[in-house]
Amino acid sequence: MVTKKTSLKKKRTYLLLSFIVLLSLQVQAQQEVIRQLDQRSRQFKTNMQGGTGGADSLRRRDKNDDSITITFRYLDSSRVYRLDSVINDFTRRFPIPATHVFLGNNGNATRSVLFSPELNAGFDPGFHAFDVYKWKIEKLRFFNTTRPYSEINYLLGSRVEQMIELLHTQNIKPNWNFAFNYRLINGPGFFKSQKTNHNNYIFNTRYQSNNLRYTLYAGLVANKLQSSENGGLLDTGSVKVIDNPVYKDRFNIPTYIGGDEAFSSNFFSTNITTGNKYSEFKALLRQQYDLGKKDSVVTDSTVIPLFYPRLRFEHTLQFDNNTYVFQDNVGDSLYYRKFYDTALRKPVDTFIVRESWKILTNDFSIYQFPDSKNLQQFIRLGLMVQQINGTLSSGKVNFFNTAGHAEYRNKTRNQQWDIEANGKFFFTGFNSGDYDAHISLQRSLGKKIGSLRLAFENTSRTPSFIFDNRSSFYLMKTAQNFKKENNTHLLAAYMLPSFRFSITGHYYLITNYTYLTRYYQLKQETTLFNVLQVDLKKTVKISKRWNWHAEVYFQQRIGDAEVNLPAIFTRNRIGYEGNLGFKNLDIAFGTEIKYRSNYKADGYSPVLGRFSYQDTTTIKNALPDIAGYLYFRIRSFKAFVRAENLNTARVLSNSGFGFTNNNFIAPGYALPGLQIRIGIYWGFVN
Repeated sequence: MVTKKTSLKKKRTYLLLSFIVLLSLQVQAQQEVIRQLDQRSRQFKTNMQGGTGGADSLRRRDKNDDSITITFRYLDSSRVYRLDSVINDFTRRFPIPATHVFLGNNGNATRSVLFSPELNAGFDPGFHAFDVYKWKIEKLRFFNTTRPYSEINYLLGSRVEQMIELLHTQNIKPNWNFAFNYRLINGPGFFKSQKTNHNNYIFNTRYQSNNLRYTLYAGLVANKLQSSENGGLLDTGSVKVIDNPVYKDRFNIPTYIGGDEAFSSNFFSTNITTGNKYSEFKALLRQQYDLGKKDSVVTDSTVIPLFYPRLRFEHTLQFDNNTYVFQDNVGDSLYYRKFYDTALRKPVDTFIVRESWKILTNDFSIYQFPDSKNLQQFIRLGLMVQQINGTLSSGKVNFFNTAGHAEYRNKTRNQQWDIEANGKFFFTGFNSGDYDAHISLQRSLGKKIGSLRLAFENTSRTPSFIFDNRSSFYLMKTAQNFKKENNTHLLAAYMLPSFRFSITGHYYLITNYTYLTRYYQLKQETTLFNVLQVDLKKTVKISKRWNWHAEVYFQQRIGDAEVNLPAIFTRNRIGYEGNLGFKNLDIAFGTEIKYRSNYKADGYSPVLGRFSYQDTTTIKNALPDIAGYLYFRIRSFKAFVRAENLNTARVLSNSGFGFTNNNFIAPGYALPGLQIRIGIYWGFVN
């Protein structure tokens, strides 16, 4: 009989073999593709992207050359991007943003230390603590490449933390590309019951007909997230547990939940005894058909067809299948009675909360292009119909939504103005009356003066379904009706790239703010309160090759709402950036320092997978988080070494030296001690 572990090994073996086959594809069939791409390159240089100077074109090249031109665009954007080659910022590749804190292990729940309310209207199940580890439909990258391209990324950290990421993309024909992505995040953690095992998959393709009228986008996105939960560290005596020399090995510190499972470094051990298991699958199919004017360019030997759209018809079909589960196979009845007012049948019993959603969305849109030679100027009108089916502990529910949306974009051909305005209103259904509106205006003032951006957002939204008493995760004994949240966001930003400086101000006005307190109690702040937030970023040139990248964030709540924020958060990177005299070498090394001012940080509710307001414990850290880093690049090969949490070093009275002066990020949750991470990012042109 085949065991689950053997089956899992086989699946991963097949996956790696499949990727190796993709890497070994013969390029002979690509020669004709390259020749055709070369002929059509001048077509793309006809300023179709709002005066980008041919940024979307595939440059002319010798077909025997090993060089590659690779660009991509996102689903709802006509702008063209290139692969990121920056090496001095680790967070460009790491899933957890620099402004987030996490529960101690890569893959555990995270939250931003900056105030960031939900600003999207519509149906929302309400599980966002693991969002940074998800791949999302709206961030699908649709590539265009002259040659098959692959990437292999691998990270190895202390305590057998691993992250593997694979990418392969190629043009089957000049007008047809596909891409495949896979990522694994796996680690047992430094503390008990912190094990994580996340798997992400993407397959997407873009096809355009030869006459340039029809375009198809298709994508499959799957996120399988598994994170153990321990409920926080358990103090067991008069000596604070984190300072007790008995627990120099942090894995021995007792925790509220999770049992006494032994530490395992087995890469294939993915069993989560106590924790959250989220599974999200999304499939998208978008078709566009354009009406407009045909044209052509005649060269010495070739006629290159052109097409300038004036009217576009679009249909988008999306299917979501999401399941959210909290499961504790060794549930402690005392813990659940104390923190969740929930009684288990036995002192040790299985505790499971589960709900799943299937959502089918049809969207019909019409675009009108006032300037057919500028695809970044358009007006869009659309209608959305949505069917929502849920399976809850109390039974099944069925909802529907209808909504209308409108959008205007204009990035002028002279590159001086960038205007975006869009809005959505829900006419009928579960989210009836919800709406969101956004407008952004950016003006380039010149290279020496910089640019200015102003933006306004307003959202009225039904609270996330977890606040609905029908939800499986609604654990309160009495039903409450929560009003629609209303969030307004004002933004002003000034950027001066020549001085490597930017300043951004955010002002939030919040009414009917919903939040979690005491682990399971859901509350709403009905009075208006404000939050002011200022972001300052500046690169200071210390010497020719030494730079100081400074980021400072200030935020202040105005009003009596139960929202606690650190007044100051700062991140500083001080280091060398250059080539040390070697032509093909690009290297950066130095130190990174992050500091959060003292504040009553939110606690964390394992069952609901949400952070919870608390006002009894102040998180104070004697030292900031300190890391040392070394990054370098040689052609398409990149590598890095990081030593994180150097601030935890201290001399222990009875057991010598150790990295045990852990910084806390929430009550009961500490960052690990010294953590070494080594990684490589390697790109291949097939």
